[in-house]
Order: sequence, then C-alpha cells, then structure tokens
Amino acid sequence: MPRHKALLRRYRSLVREDMAATYSRDLRKWLVIAPVIGVSAGLVITAVAAIILRWLWPALLSYYLHHHWAIVPGLLVGSILTGVIMQRFTSDPDEHSTEEIIRSYHEHQGEVDMSSFFPKLLAAITTVGFGGSAALEGPGIYGGAAIGSWLYARIQRLRYFRLNPRDRRIMLICGAAAGMSAVFRAPLTGIVFALEMPYKDDLAHEALVPSLIASVVSYLTLGAFLGSRPLFELKSTHSYTMKDMPWCALLGVLIGLISMAFVITFRRLRTWVIRWSVPHWFKLATGGLLTALCGLAFLRLYPGQLIPIGPNYEAVNMILTQSHSSAQLLTFGGFKLAATAFTLGTGGVSAMFVPLFLTGGALGTAFAQTIAHSSALELYGAVGMASFISAGYKTPLAAAVFVAEATGAHAFIIPALIGAAVAYVVSGDASASGDQRLHEGVKVQELAELPVSEVMQREVVSAQASSTVQEFVHTLSPHAHHEAFPVFEKHKLLGAVTLWSLVHTPPDRWSTTKIRSLLDRRIGRVSPDCDVSEALRVLLGAHRQPLLLVVSEQGKTLGVVTKTDILHALKIRREEAESEQGKVSAVHGIAGLDEVARTPELR
Repeated sequence: MPRHKALLRRYRSLVREDMAATYSRDLRKWLVIAPVIGVSAGLVITAVAAIILRWLWPALLSYYLHHHWAIVPGLLVGSILTGVIMQRFTSDPDEHSTEEIIRSYHEHQGEVDMSSFFPKLLAAITTVGFGGSAALEGPGIYGGAAIGSWLYARIQRLRYFRLNPRDRRIMLICGAAAGMSAVFRAPLTGIVFALEMPYKDDLAHEALVPSLIASVVSYLTLGAFLGSRPLFELKSTHSYTMKDMPWCALLGVLIGLISMAFVITFRRLRTWVIRWSVPHWFKLATGGLLTALCGLAFLRLYPGQLIPIGPNYEAVNMILTQSHSSAQLLTFGGFKLAATAFTLGTGGVSAMFVPLFLTGGALGTAFAQTIAHSSALELYGAVGMASFISAGYKTPLAAAVFVAEATGAHAFIIPALIGAAVAYVVSGDASASGDQRLHEGVKVQELAELPVSEVMQREVVSAQASSTVQEFVHTLSPHAHHEAFPVFEKHKLLGAVTLWSLVHTPPDRWSTTKIRSLLDRRIGRVSPDCDVSEALRVLLGAHRQPLLLVVSEQGKTLGVVTKTDILHALKIRREEAESEQGKVSAVHGIAGLDEVARTPELR
C-alpha cells in the first residue's frame, strides 16, 4: 500500500475519533425538538394571554373600577367556576401549575397527566381573568412543560432522535422555559427561571441548551401575534451610586424577612385548606370572597385606578412611574399578599410570581421614600421586585434578570443582584413551592447511562396481603437482599412491606398480624430502559418509595429495584474502574522499568 494512502487512512481514523468526542452529547437533536416545543408552547400561551389580557380582564377591570360592588359577585363566579372545573374534570384538584411540574420533574421522570391539560388551562383563565390575585406564569409554566412532556412520547417513536428516559425531564424544563418566556416576553428570564425552578440551591444544568432554543422560539411566536415590546416599560433617568449599595442590601434584609413570614403563612394555609373536608368549589368560593374583600377594602381607603387583584400588569407601571404615598404603597403590598394567599391558598390555579414582584416594587418604593430618602424611586422599586422574587421562589438569578429584561431597567441589574442575594440568604429555605428541594447529595454519574434492567432483581420476592408475618418471614429468610418487598392481593399489586415494619412488630404477634396491616402503598413503576439515576431520584424523593417495580410496556412485572441494588451496582462499577486503573499502573510501571534498563546513564 502506498505510504500516502496509509497516512490518509490513519488520519481519517483520528478525525472520526475527534468528531465522535466533539459531538458525544448529541446536541443536534435539540435543534429540531426544542423549536417544536417553542412553537407549540408559544401558540398555546399566546391564546391564553390573549383571552385574559386582551378580552376578559380589561373589560372586567373597567367595570370593577366603576362599580366597586361588582368585585364580590365577579370573583365569586370566577372562583366557583374554577372549583367546579378542577373538582369535576381533574384527577387531583389540588395538583396544578408550577407545583405539579416540579413534582413531575423530581418524582415522575418528567411525565405529566395530559387528561387534565385543557381543564387546568381553563381553570387558570377563570382564576386570573375574573380577578384572582395571580398572573399568567402559572398556566405558562404548566402549559409549556406539559406540552414538552407530551411531545416526548410522540417523538420517542421516531428512532432517529434516539431519546432516552432522561430526555423527558429535559423536555419538561424546556417547555417550562418556553412558557415563561412567552408569558413575560423575556426569553432569558424564561431560561434562568426554568433552570432554577426545581431546586433551591442549584440549576437543572442538563436542560440549558434546549431551554435556550425553545425560549427564543416561543418568544418569537408570541411576538408575531401580540408584539415584542417589554411587558413593563420602566423609563428611568436615574442610575445608582456606591452610596445606594448598603441601602439595597438593607432592603434585601427587610424583604427577605417579610417574604419568609409570608411564605410560611401561605404554606400553612395551603396545608390546612387541602385537609379541609368540604367540596373544592366551596374552598375556592371562600377564597374568592376574601380576595374580593381585599380589593374592596383597598379601594375604600384609596379610590383610584390601583387595585390589588387580578393579573395587575397595569399596576406595575403605576407603582414604578406614578407618585404614591408610602402609606398607600405599604397598604397595597399588604392587601396584595393577603389577596394572593386567599386566591392561591384556597386552590386557585396559577402562581405568585407577579404578585411577589409587584409587592416587592411597592415595598421598595416606600423604602426609598421613608428610609433611604432617595429620589431614585425606580431603583429601589426594581431592587424590591428582584428581592421578593428571589426570596419567595429561591430564584435569585431569574429575579435580577427578570427585572432587567421585563422592565428595561438594565442599569439596575447590579443593585438588583445585591438585594436578591441578601433576601435569598435571609429568607432561608422558605419557598412558595412546597415541592422545590435542595439538590440531591448522592451523585451517580458513573451510572448515568445504565438502564434499570441491568441492576434490577429479576427474582421478585413478594408477599400476599392475607399472609401472616410469621408465614412471610419463613419464606423470606434465604432471600433477604432487600429492605422492602411488593405485596399482592392475588395478582393485584397493593403496595410494599418493609423490613423495618417487620422488625418493629413484636414476635409474639407474628402469627396473628397480617401483612395487610403493615402495608406501605407508596410504590412506583419504571420501565426497564429507565435510567438508573432517574430511578434513584424517585427513590430518594420527598415521597420516598421503598422500592420500584420494573414493568414492561405490556404491564408485566420484570423485577424490582431498590436503593440497595443501585448502590451495589455503583460499588461494582467503582471496583472495576479501580481494577482497570491498577492494571494500567502496572503496565506503566513495567514500561518504566524497561525504559530505565535501556537508558545508558542508569545501567
């Protein structure tokens, strides 16, 4: 073979190796998938935004301001409609909006129940459009994320894209970013908020590139119909000086404390309402009445165009650009928080991003007038906005970016970051989202691409619910490899029984205690091709599950997987890696000795 052909073949091999390493993450598929998510989410959110912001709310707001008495029946009608929709047409009326998406990300591998998709969007329209103290970020995040999850099941059938179970979670976050971007006409905010949303102390890094693409496409899609101007236009002639920095930090401290108190109160109220044993529509009706009273009381005290109910986009510009007394601003902030707690705490379908944002602006402006004695009211209003979002949602980066992007106040981004960081720290782990969590401490990068089918136990040791503890223990003794075992009623899966519950049953009661009485009904299912890291997320989630059943598409149980199985696989991988490293070291050692023997100076 000629020498030049041999060299060419050798370099072709090197080029293929380099290109394989360069494109090892296979980002090309997201150039197709992410725009599809962006366009789909953008169209849905455009429809929701047009219904609420162009047709429903402007007409009702005008009527409310001219006929204050109409606020009560208007909010009652909207709240009862929301309650009936959620009660009749959804499987769980207490699960919706941002909460559902975060829970899906952590516990359901990014899967969203689409049977309730349209009812939940309709319930969001009746919540916000009739005057509930919430805005469009709830349906935006939910709608976009649900679309991303739904598209996964369709695109997965196309083998060309080679989607794996982890990609569903990426598409979920990707859709949430697209929805947030469209709602606020702020693509960078959509990206950062969606990545910060699942965790209190980290980002969902794996979804960065798809979220970036989907957010921009969604923004352009909505812009084609509703325009691309910033949602809130803040035209400030002021900048900031170093003297403002301590005041911004102090404002962050105060808002961090207020946010912490509000979030804890809200979570307590929400828990109590969920446990309240009355029809769901009655809970919403109660919340609607209390929200209406907040609006009426404020208008009694301060008649005018400012009102602490509804999506309140128009109130942002009023607070930032018009003159209001500090007393009026503080009263507005207090009524706005109360109305938000009554709307969302009783089951209203949306989220509180804009209410927190707006309250922070009111408090920041009042702070500038009464404490800092500064004429740069827009500066402190912007810092207050970023601080309240950061403290309430544990999203400090998104808070500062949103203030700059949605209001046009780019000059205030440094003070906004300072206030957001201080408020984040002062408010601790108190979050408006009960399902937001700290990042998992267990890292299993070594098992990132390993399917559950390779670590599961195929010989399933199970128990019958009618068996006694004594009968089950006798069959268990030679197979006690797990800490939990599935329990069946004949062929119907009921749940699991744990070794802990067996050990804590007195031995003298083993012959009379049925397995049914020790049943733990929290048991999940995963597919055999599910990523091990995804299975571990479910096992270590807030609703910790003792084991996962590995089930085929036909519903056949193939095996079980527990934390013990995953840790055992991790141990084997590490031992294999250490063994391989030892062999390489030995080879290098022999090569080194051989090199010494050939070196004249050392012979």
